[in-house]
Amino acid sequence: MKARWDIFCSVVDNYGDIGVTWRLARQLVAEHACDVCLWVDDLRAFERICSEIDVRQALQWQEGVEVRHWPTEWVKVPAADVVIAAFACQLPPDYMEAMAERERAPLWMNLDYLSAEEWVVGCHRLPSVKFKGVQKYFFFPGFRAGTGGLLREAGLLERRKAFQQDAGAQRDFLQALGIVPAADARLISLFAYENAGLASWLDVLSTDGRATHLLVPEGRILGDVQRWLGVDPLVAGDIQQRGSLTVQVIAFVRQEQYDHLLWCCDFNAVRGEDSFVRAQWAGRPLLWHIYRQDEDIHLDKLDAFLALYTANLSPAARAAVIGLWQAWNTEADMAQPWKMLLEHWPEVNLHAETWCLEQGLQADLATALVQFYESWI
Repeated sequence: MKARWDIFCSVVDNYGDIGVTWRLARQLVAEHACDVCLWVDDLRAFERICSEIDVRQALQWQEGVEVRHWPTEWVKVPAADVVIAAFACQLPPDYMEAMAERERAPLWMNLDYLSAEEWVVGCHRLPSVKFKGVQKYFFFPGFRAGTGGLLREAGLLERRKAFQQDAGAQRDFLQALGIVPAADARLISLFAYENAGLASWLDVLSTDGRATHLLVPEGRILGDVQRWLGVDPLVAGDIQQRGSLTVQVIAFVRQEQYDHLLWCCDFNAVRGEDSFVRAQWAGRPLLWHIYRQDEDIHLDKLDAFLALYTANLSPAARAAVIGLWQAWNTEADMAQPWKMLLEHWPEVNLHAETWCLEQGLQADLATALVQFYESWI
């Protein structure tokens, strides 16, 4: 009999939380034949990345996954064999009681935030608190051996490589989204939180000797783009040109389409967690806008990743990458850091592919979760 998995997702970061849990749920079904229910408290955010979601339905099936609305007033249901609290969300009290009432306690895991910090390895799979005899465990995604790895579907890197080697497939994909960049234009995607440093980056792109085509999905950064352009509002489909910079606003797309968009671009600015991981699988240079936390804790996490990511770069290229990322995440002037990155572009570009392939040698997160359950029972 297949094990039943309940995954709970409380949407905090608009799309990062649901993006991760939706990918995980689908992979558990498709590749591991698990029986999965995804509980989500914000179906409208879910609808942005999966247009088939009906926000009026408390229960629906999508791609083999049972999707249920996580209501404020909980309706009692039996607890599953495996319970995942994504990103340390608090489970409904009545559901926790149901876990304790089971004849055999479930495997209860806190699927934590992605981090490159060294302490994560020591805490991965450790027991946490107990609730009436039900033990909770820490489960950490990560970049190092000894963590849970990253979400990566079977054959993803092979599909990505084939797509990036097929100029016609890339052209057809972009044209289907209404994107027709100039033949020699640098293609950049921009998915970020609000950032006061954006204007300085757009300034330098608009005066660059090479054309840039900037793709901006509708989202939180759009207000900053509007202010720089002096155009309000901007909606999906709008195209504005300033000097050598073309700005195009695009609608949200399905996760598979977003993957392909990242694969098409020369450089990807991403945010949060889901798009951050997918940009790494694209094998292209990237810029991460980390989710801001109190007392600048997020900057420690940023530095930990940068130390790992840039370890094999030359000192000059390492300084360029670190300088750009730190400027972006402190909302500082981006002009000089961007120019420095371009000076080391060949090395940084090659490194992005090398890093991708190195990370691809680790077991993926879904497989690691299944293996933990199998060893636990």
